[in-house]
Amino acid sequence: MALTTSTTSTASTTSLASVTLEVTDPEVARRFYTAFGVDDRIGLRASDAPSTGFRGFTLALTVSGPATVDGFVAAAVAAGATPLKPAAKSLWGYGGVVLAPDGTVWKVATSAKKDTGPATGEIDEVVLLLGVQDVKAAKRFYADRGLTVARSFGGKYAEFAAGESGESGAVKLALYKRGGLAKDLGVPAEGAGSHRVVLGSTGAPFTDPDGFVWEAAAPRTPASS
Repeated sequence: MALTTSTTSTASTTSLASVTLEVTDPEVARRFYTAFGVDDRIGLRASDAPSTGFRGFTLALTVSGPATVDGFVAAAVAAGATPLKPAAKSLWGYGGVVLAPDGTVWKVATSAKKDTGPATGEIDEVVLLLGVQDVKAAKRFYADRGLTVARSFGGKYAEFAAGESGESGAVKLALYKRGGLAKDLGVPAEGAGSHRVVLGSTGAPFTDPDGFVWEAAAPRTPASS
């Protein structure tokens, strides 16, 4: 795989086309993600790459209200996830965090603090948050590869626009300071080895400064297939 760490601007552009989790047992993971209700959002593939502690990223589900948050969290726990942060109100809304059996951290949240209707079981948005050492440098790196910055808050957070297709099942990319992300999730920031996640690129393969691997995207195969 080609390795690119230069921040020199390139002619081609890149967007996030898919997210694949590397798991030790794809069949077990597939059953979990089907029960969790996100099997159409991610891909799975087998890997025994060593990985310890915090893997440096989280997948976040944005939903319509607290009842829907509770529904997703309950489904995850019933399927074998470990609660890291019980669903609760916060300054920004309502949310909870769970650790999937394969080691992936998932956050489910809403900006609403009160329900305006019953739980829908629907996902409004999926965001892949990468924990990086330097948000500004990582933002420049990705902008040089053609990703469009949609929102940015100094050296704390940056979010990129979704791919042009905007199809159902798309995942948005965002950057967060690694230590701040770990704190938000309720886990220690220390970790080593493989991130156990591969990002599908619409452009050429590369590896970013924080070790996240991008591969040329193949047609996405849902976790349930």
